[in-house]
Amino acid sequence: MAEGTQDALAFGPDVRIGFLGGGQLGRMTIQAALDLDMRIEVLDPDPQCPCARIAHQFTQGDLNDAEAVIAWGRSLDVVTVEIENVSTEGLTALKAMGVKVLPDPAHLALIRDKGLQKQFYAEHGIPTSDFALVEDGRAEALSRGLPVVQKLRTGGYDGRGVQVIRTEEEARYAFDAPSVLEDAVDIEKELSVIVARSTTGEVKTYPVVESVFNELNLVDYLVAPARISEAVEAEARRVALSVVEAMDFVGLLAVELFLDKEGNILVNEVAPRAHNSGHHTIEACGTSQFEQHLRAILGLPLGDTAQRSAAAMLNLIGGAGANGVPLYTGLAAALAEPGLHPHIYGKVAVREGRKMGHVTVLADSPDAAEQRVLALRDHISTVHAH
Repeated sequence: MAEGTQDALAFGPDVRIGFLGGGQLGRMTIQAALDLDMRIEVLDPDPQCPCARIAHQFTQGDLNDAEAVIAWGRSLDVVTVEIENVSTEGLTALKAMGVKVLPDPAHLALIRDKGLQKQFYAEHGIPTSDFALVEDGRAEALSRGLPVVQKLRTGGYDGRGVQVIRTEEEARYAFDAPSVLEDAVDIEKELSVIVARSTTGEVKTYPVVESVFNELNLVDYLVAPARISEAVEAEARRVALSVVEAMDFVGLLAVELFLDKEGNILVNEVAPRAHNSGHHTIEACGTSQFEQHLRAILGLPLGDTAQRSAAAMLNLIGGAGANGVPLYTGLAAALAEPGLHPHIYGKVAVREGRKMGHVTVLADSPDAAEQRVLALRDHISTVHAH
């Protein structure tokens, strides 16, 4: 590192920033980094991952192999993640070597285990649904009482590893693995708050977002800002900040929340990285979540989080039975729409339920943004295979 780059306000192309994971979140962060001439180096097991062609340097390797992570990261200045499922042992070793690792490996270990997450909320007085930790969900679900939500403690992502058990018949298909059983919440809205906390201690939150999920438990679309009262907005931000403060978290944290029918805010779970519920910030906010992540881990002043326009974001997801080269039907015609911004993630193969891209639309109000997305959804939301 060149002389002077230890200063929080000094950065340049010789500051080596490493990302564990080469998916779409890394790809969009690289796009933000280019504006600041930051160089991003990536480790990922897939030589055709979205970051492979655009990273300053790409290394193929197993994210859960501690030795591979250490060998890749030991010469870097800062190491961060775009996925939780990585070797915390390797990251802990890098931290001991003097590499700045953010988020802290201990936070990653806590967050990747949904059971430890729930225990953390309970121990720190953070509102969350009642739960039990079980080794086998089948018998336990029935004894707890239905309906319940079962989440695998580790390994779940993008709707996988989560299921609602409503009947005795459904309980027969519960995961036979260490899980969290959560009492089902009577949900009014699913909300999200993205919080950035810098190495300097500066903290900023983005406006609260509301998400609408599909039958695969994936985000179908989101609307920002959320259509909630000022009091609910303030409580959502307060709860999100309480999680960051309790953890002493540094980096970007997406806090997923439930607003129940009685007006209570409950923490669902968190993600220690850029998040699907913040993609609209690229076009709609003063600073995107991806640039904010870089600012936070480098100790730079955090950017403006105010929303300049109402927005809605539609995920482009692999359709039923899709398996092959992606075909984005209907997208070409949609490009004629004013205020429409497509983002294709560069994945070489589409699979059923796989996130392949997203489209953000801007509008004068959240309701108008939602109507625009609903009008587009039937034509462009599903990605097929050639």
